[in-house]
Amino acid sequence: MISIQKQDFSLGDEYAAIRARAGDAGAIITFTGLVREMYGADSTAGAVQSLTLEHYPGMTEKCLQDIQQQAEDRWPLLASRIIHRVGELYSHEQIVFVATASPHRQAAFESAEFIMDYLKSKAPFWKKQKSENESSWVESRDTDKAALDRWQKT
Repeated sequence: MISIQKQDFSLGDEYAAIRARAGDAGAIITFTGLVREMYGADSTAGAVQSLTLEHYPGMTEKCLQDIQQQAEDRWPLLASRIIHRVGELYSHEQIVFVATASPHRQAAFESAEFIMDYLKSKAPFWKKQKSENESSWVESRDTDKAALDRWQKT
């Protein structure tokens, strides 16, 4: 199940829902990403005032469904959930939620990490950060590509 939405989400409600859908899970892993106050090593721009996420409706949902399906094909998942927010978000707000449930903890951990790595590198979201001193588009990082590359080897 995927959602792309402007409104915030409740961690408790999302956990309860995946637990109910997962049935006899041995592990449920959740990840919540937050808007950071500083991006990258270069903090000359100042603290982030907001992060605006844009996407292409239709294409983004399809991409997230594909990422979720790849995880479900690769690991024995009983349930999974992806929420990604769009619009203008502020420092410390929730931006992304990933949950995976499996009979085994390793599969739950790996699948959640796989989904996050693919979301960071492949999902069509465009991020523009606004700081005290400037406004700029967020570039992808070499570390994001390296994280994605490791899944090609396994």
